[in-house]
Amino acid sequence: MHHPLIKKILLYAVSPGIVFLVLGGVLVYKSIEVSALTKRVDLLTSELEILSLQIQRFSKNVTDLTEQTSGLANTLTNTKENIDAVTNKVGGIEQTVGSVAGTVNDLKKLAQSDPQLLKKYSKVYFLNENYTPLRLVTLPPEDTYTSSKQEQFLMEAWPFLKSLLNAAKADGMELYVKSGYRSFTEQKSIKSTYSVTYGAGTANTFSADQGYSEHQLGTTVDFITTGLGGTLSASFDKTKEFEWLANNAHRFGFVLSYPKGNAYYVYEPWHWRFVGIRLATYLHQSNINFYDMDQRMIDNYLINTFDSGL
Repeated sequence: MHHPLIKKILLYAVSPGIVFLVLGGVLVYKSIEVSALTKRVDLLTSELEILSLQIQRFSKNVTDLTEQTSGLANTLTNTKENIDAVTNKVGGIEQTVGSVAGTVNDLKKLAQSDPQLLKKYSKVYFLNENYTPLRLVTLPPEDTYTSSKQEQFLMEAWPFLKSLLNAAKADGMELYVKSGYRSFTEQKSIKSTYSVTYGAGTANTFSADQGYSEHQLGTTVDFITTGLGGTLSASFDKTKEFEWLANNAHRFGFVLSYPKGNAYYVYEPWHWRFVGIRLATYLHQSNINFYDMDQRMIDNYLINTFDSGL
């Protein structure tokens, strides 16, 4: 056994070496750790640089995409404007085409219309002996005053006359057709008879010469009612049937040709002419006689003669 003093001496002799050894190990460990950390830092730095490059590329892509999107938006705007312009142009073309089509249809209607229908006959225009309405229809017996003679009327205007007669009947009127279409020859015969019976001067006041009668157009009728003995006279205007005609005939396209004070013939309350609803309504509302209206204005209504409404 060693003396306690010897132990202390040995302890003090050995301790510095151990300390240095321990310190050396610690330094080596720390050095290794620092080296590892340094490498880690270098790796992270490298990864950061790569990430930065990726961010830059992404930012550039975003910028490019934004520019492309903006360009696409501008393109879409321009395209829409072009589409709107084309649409407007197409719409304008459609309107033009529609207008042209309407004009063509009007010209077709006008070409198919008899220009004589709205002329002022009765001592103004003349219908020659060869003029005959293109299509005539025989009136049914229930609409004529007598069955001894068949009465005819222009086919295209017949629906308007039939509507008038039906409406009058529905309102309690006893209204019938006494006379309808008359040919040139028939009118000549009637005028000759009147001239012999009443004298030429008197006959001229109430009967047209052949070629000047509205009856030859096929659009004119003489109306009559019961209680007048089957004769056409001025007393017809005292009947409720005449009052009904005065208030309603225009709705079916008919006008009174020779009212009181006209410059052509004596007052004929029974004599009504079909001129079309538009013209008849205008004359009725304006309180104008057909023969007092300028022929050029009348001709403007020819295309609408057989229109069913205003």
